[in-house]
Amino acid sequence: MQRRDFLALSGLGMGSLALPSFLGKAIAAEQLVSTLDVAIKKQLADAALQAATGAGASYCDVRIGRYLRQFVMTREDKVQNVVNTESTGIGVRVIADGAWGFAATNGLSTDSVAEAARRAVAIARANAKIQSEKVQLAPVQGVGEVSWRTPIRKNAMEVPIKDKVELLLSVNAAATGAGANFVNSTLFLVNEQKYFASTDGSYIDQDVHRIWAPFTVTAIDKASGKFRTRDGLSAPAGLGYEYLDGDASQKFVSPNGVVNYGLSYDMREDAVAAAKQAQEKLKAPSVKPGKYDLVLDPSHTWLTIHESVGHPLELDRVLGYEANYAGTSFATLDKREAKFRYGSDKVTLFADKTQPGSLGAVAYDDEGVKCKRWDLVKDGILVDYQTIRDQAHIVGKTESDGCCYADSWSSVQFQRMANVSLAAGSDKLSVADMIKDVENGIYIIGDGSFSIDQQRYNAQFGGQLFYEIKNGAITRMIEDVAYQIRTPEFWNACSAVCDDSDYRMGGSFFDGKGQPGQVSAVSHGSSTARFDGVNVINTARSLG
Repeated sequence: MQRRDFLALSGLGMGSLALPSFLGKAIAAEQLVSTLDVAIKKQLADAALQAATGAGASYCDVRIGRYLRQFVMTREDKVQNVVNTESTGIGVRVIADGAWGFAATNGLSTDSVAEAARRAVAIARANAKIQSEKVQLAPVQGVGEVSWRTPIRKNAMEVPIKDKVELLLSVNAAATGAGANFVNSTLFLVNEQKYFASTDGSYIDQDVHRIWAPFTVTAIDKASGKFRTRDGLSAPAGLGYEYLDGDASQKFVSPNGVVNYGLSYDMREDAVAAAKQAQEKLKAPSVKPGKYDLVLDPSHTWLTIHESVGHPLELDRVLGYEANYAGTSFATLDKREAKFRYGSDKVTLFADKTQPGSLGAVAYDDEGVKCKRWDLVKDGILVDYQTIRDQAHIVGKTESDGCCYADSWSSVQFQRMANVSLAAGSDKLSVADMIKDVENGIYIIGDGSFSIDQQRYNAQFGGQLFYEIKNGAITRMIEDVAYQIRTPEFWNACSAVCDDSDYRMGGSFFDGKGQPGQVSAVSHGSSTARFDGVNVINTARSLG
């Protein structure tokens, strides 16, 4: 579990009064399956649009959002917490006198939303007095009245709490039965009911579902007091409760028998494996620092992609508009003009908010732009960035890439990361075949701690499981591994990528950005990839 995920979830441990502010108010579980009538949402949206244009806005968009979340948290044989939350309201964004203005209300009446629209216009006019350049929006064709829904088979919000608790406690029991000393497990479920309307002529109703089932097991050597943990290898997904059906066809088994998962997850099976592997980690020798060829499983690579590709290719970071939260970017505009070699010719990195099962999958972004797939790095060459409507003209684009998002009705939408992924290799290549050619390497599974600098150039990454590779064979588990990179050197060291039969996604529910901070959910896919001659350090801490 990443630090940002831990901080968000740990706030739930003391009950509903300690809920992080973005989660909203606590509600009864029965309310999680209710919806707002589309006709009412259109009536509210029209009231805002009319009030904004009547007050002098040249553009207006309205987002009516109902954000529902459920957490079920357990430890060993105890339920730690069950939390159901709702946050509902309306955000109105306008352009007046060439400047942005934004206001929001939790009043679901035409009077409330009209007042918010007029307030947004007043804010825009105040901003215009100190703004040197007028906002330039890339055009968007209005789509009329349309709807989209995450293609789920089973709404997780409709599953009784009793069933969810029984699942998690059975997972914990399976882990302790396999030798874990401690185990905690969680279900995190999200339903975003989002309605967007604009003066461009769009009325877009979207129903977005996401699910996450993290756990951590701990094994202790009581004689020495030494302990090791292993987090679950699931990938949070844009799916319904069917994600937990453990479909065997979605399993990926590594050459040394470690089971990874695609768009279906067997939580009990993974917990049992985690307990055994945590015990194995207690006995594993520490890595010898040096240069190694790394074979990186998709359950690990997603985080490296996120930090060294996803963030530095957000155009607002490139332009220096975003700097307070995690810095800017080394991948400046001049590098695109110079056809900068971001990686080897094996490396094609693309953005795609339409990938089925991904956390970021929607049909339209929060500016009403239809989502798509586009290349960021093509055959190793930097070719593009992630762009929204008011930035497109800066890089000569005539349209937005559809990657604008707000985490709440009360937050203004701004540029967020799309699902950024490493394209699978075009030649048939299995993980076993890739490992056969590695003489001195390390096979890394699962994500771990990381550190990266303010320009996304220098970084360090850990993991969950590490296996030594000698002369084309996996020999043993090792521990205390982290690798250091410079972003372009690392991606240029990519010598092979497995084919699409190995392609899987990982991701984060809580990607933080902005001031005030917002979070978004994003996935990153890849097949297993090889990187040659990477510097590995030993992270063990001496107690003496």
